[in-house]
Amino acid sequence: QVQLVESGGGSVQAGGSLRLSCAASGYAYSAYCMGWFRQSPGKERERVASISSGLNTYYGDFVMGRFTISRDNVQKTLYLQMNNLRPEDIGMYYCAKAWSGSCSQAVETWHVWGQGTQVTVSS
Repeated sequence: QVQLVESGGGSVQAGGSLRLSCAASGYAYSAYCMGWFRQSPGKERERVASISSGLNTYYGDFVMGRFTISRDNVQKTLYLQMNNLRPEDIGMYYCAKAWSGSCSQAVETWHVWGQGTQVTVSS
């Protein structure tokens, strides 16, 4: 059974940092693109960052060098290091698995999702 379990969310002050983790199980982790998405109240879910099986990375324009995505293929874990957090980064952060090693913007290519971890930033 394919499963993704996020952790590491929490509440920080503006300018603070958090490191999100996503533990994957039930499939050949290294062969697939993985990504982080977020959703805030009243907004659509958006892709924060993704990393392909070949370690090519993508970041949303709003990241502006503040976040770093990485993956540990031995531990089957995906990470998102978030620095200089802002109140506009508030939201539920989700880990997702793509259906191939390449990453795509198309929503239908992300077919397995974790339960999410909440990030709150106070000003």
